[in-house]
Amino acid sequence: MAPKKDGVSKRFMNKGAWTAEEDRKLAEYIEIHGAKRWKAIAIKAGLNRCGKSCRLRWLNYLRPNIKRGNISDEEEDLILRLHKLLGNRWSLIAGRLPGRTDNEIKNYWNSHLSKTIKQKERTEETSTSEQTMPQKTWDTVQMEEEVVKGNDDNFEHSFDVNEFFDFSTQGCFGLEWVNKFLELDH
Repeated sequence: MAPKKDGVSKRFMNKGAWTAEEDRKLAEYIEIHGAKRWKAIAIKAGLNRCGKSCRLRWLNYLRPNIKRGNISDEEEDLILRLHKLLGNRWSLIAGRLPGRTDNEIKNYWNSHLSKTIKQKERTEETSTSEQTMPQKTWDTVQMEEEVVKGNDDNFEHSFDVNEFFDFSTQGCFGLEWVNKFLELDH
């Protein structure tokens, strides 16, 4: 595949953090000419950046309607509920949060929320395992020993094995559908 010819021979591309001057140039150019044709914007605004870098900088940081700063508890709750419903579809989640970008929501999820959710799951697992596995006391150990020895006078058995396995009163267990199925086969 041949390299693309863009009319500019080996421009020096600025990489890394954006400066305040670059931000100002990009914002002024977009205010005058609009946000389209990002490769042309990068060249005509006098920025030594690629079009993708300019587009991402505008969409995620410089747009005037972007809400910056801490995410409120209501927004956090909405992010949690939407993530449970939609998964990692950040642009759909950000569409429900006015002024927030998909990049900001994704970064907030990966840096804060996913960790707190994992922490909550761990604490819930330990609390449920503690509830299901009661601690043995001296009294329960002695009662278990008495049962093993055969001295189970303290226990009352209310379970009759013969009664449990007596199926004579229950008929054919609702298997009429099997007969119908077999009849359809012939």
